[in-house]
Amino acid sequence: MSNCVKGSGVENSFCGAVNEKKNMMNSELNKNNHLPIAIIGAGPVGLAAAAHLADKQQNFIVLESGSRVGHNILEWAHVRLFSPWQYNIDKIARKLLKESGWMEPQAEELPTGKELVENYLEPLASLPQIKKNLQLNAKVLSVSKKSLDKMKNSGREQSSFVIYVEQQGVTERIEAKAVIDATGTWAQPNPVNADNIWTTEERELEDRIFYGIPDVSGKQRKRYIGKKVAVIGGGHSAINTILELSTLGENVEIYWVMRKLNVENVYGGKEKDALKARGELGIRIHQLVESGKVKVYTPFMINQLARKSNGIELRGEYFGEEFAISEIDEIITNTGSRPDFSFLSEIRLSVDSSTESVEALSPLIDPNLHSCGTVRPHGEAILRQPEKNFYIVGMKSYGRAPTFLMATGYEQVRSIVSYLRGDIEASKKVELELPETGVCSVNIVSQESCCN
Repeated sequence: MSNCVKGSGVENSFCGAVNEKKNMMNSELNKNNHLPIAIIGAGPVGLAAAAHLADKQQNFIVLESGSRVGHNILEWAHVRLFSPWQYNIDKIARKLLKESGWMEPQAEELPTGKELVENYLEPLASLPQIKKNLQLNAKVLSVSKKSLDKMKNSGREQSSFVIYVEQQGVTERIEAKAVIDATGTWAQPNPVNADNIWTTEERELEDRIFYGIPDVSGKQRKRYIGKKVAVIGGGHSAINTILELSTLGENVEIYWVMRKLNVENVYGGKEKDALKARGELGIRIHQLVESGKVKVYTPFMINQLARKSNGIELRGEYFGEEFAISEIDEIITNTGSRPDFSFLSEIRLSVDSSTESVEALSPLIDPNLHSCGTVRPHGEAILRQPEKNFYIVGMKSYGRAPTFLMATGYEQVRSIVSYLRGDIEASKKVELELPETGVCSVNIVSQESCCN
């Protein structure tokens, strides 16, 4: 009933109840307008969201579980990106930084993870309008709707979000009118097991398994000198790892294990790639494999690991037959990662069942459908969740799918911030310029399209 007309005592009583409820809802909405927009994660995309909100004089808070911004990036600080600075800096962040006297890096230079944090993210986080709203060592335990469980509908859209945050052993409740989840996927690596299941045996071998790209030329060099090393995975991270290991020369034996049908499927666009450094990865790994310096096993589906007196044994199926690789000293796993939804169990989400990406985004990025390294522009409307004013952005919005680029995340948060501040037209005008990979196919449904 939208309007109440005074009549009988019963009608007046009913109208009074309706109007009281409306007044309560309006009061709640007005109160929520003074609450901050909460950003979870202070990586490139989370800080870009902060920059856009700061630029529009919006109230916000950034919650980062690490002791520094870019905490996860610093775990691969030694790795050089294949995208140059021009694709790694958000436009509004650049504007704010330049106003502070910041010296922008050369557009065509390729930063390492360390340089990305120290030359961009930390200066951005240090801007007064962002620093005052940034909380480090703030681990988000859960997100919910105030005084409502997941099943309750009444008043849900008007209710604020409540974020439970642990800092120094103390749990604090923070209210917010909107939430932007930019936590990424780095902290959730996939296992070695081809069925993507964590086994007890793999857990017990964690002292011999490195998840990510080790600093082979630096602090972890001794770990791999004189060793037989199995690298698991068929993406850019695995290629980077193998190229780094190859710098040790004859002092290391490299075994490359993949699930792809053949090794040629990992070389990518090579000379046709618009990102020169990404194309060069394909060229260099192709040359290394052709030289015989890397022993390639593909498609090899690992289903069991075993610790033996002479090393680790990898057991599984190789071309459909039972097979084992023995006497491995170290394993490096580059099998991708997955999003963490555990702290969002009280939030209504729309997540694709296969990619674990934002559901509406999945058809654009699902490697079972295509292998393009780019994705058509998308913003708030695609990223919108059933829980009003809750968004998943950045790498996490892609779920388990590969090929995410930072520039994609920057456009995501620009659109979302426009929407949250009421500029609907700006949120709809989504534009994104990304470099081509040099390869793109559609309707791929075979194993070779897998990102691992």
